[in-house]
Amino acid sequence: MSQEVIDRLTHLVGQFDARVQAAPADSWSNPAPCEGWTATDVVAHVAGSANRMTAGLTGGEPAEFDASNPTASWAAARDGLLAAAGSADLTTTVSGPFGPMPAEQVIGRLMCTDVLVHTWDLARAVGGDEQLDADAVAAAYSGLKPMDAMIRQPGVFGPKVDTPAGADVQTEFLNFLGRTV
Repeated sequence: MSQEVIDRLTHLVGQFDARVQAAPADSWSNPAPCEGWTATDVVAHVAGSANRMTAGLTGGEPAEFDASNPTASWAAARDGLLAAAGSADLTTTVSGPFGPMPAEQVIGRLMCTDVLVHTWDLARAVGGDEQLDADAVAAAYSGLKPMDAMIRQPGVFGPKVDTPAGADVQTEFLNFLGRTV
């Protein structure tokens, strides 16, 4: 299971990274779909999670995000996370948003979904490619549905948005997470 989680994380981080690298230099202050956030804030959030996970896996302190250079700061967070996850014991208990959990669960259940949805948020903010990996969307959506009440807590996800009839799974997933597509 651990290698599958690492492979999924690597794939999704790569998808997010592609949107970061493709972002026009003048787009970092653009508003993002997350209320009150800019494109830089989306990257800072994902990088912050990566830096906290890296610290949890290595026993170090989380690196700070430099908002004046989101691309470079993200690259450092990306590299640190992938190196740490690839060599760590994923049974290690780390801090998660719902308390201490094995790293494999935090990464596989929470972090991967967070990176996935924020890939769309960033793409929407900077005018990038909004198409997400269909298999990853289907898996994340399936895993989140039973957690509906839990993810509606303040600071997690907002209220669901009504999904139009005949919408694709990506639209359903994003609407479920409070995004207007």
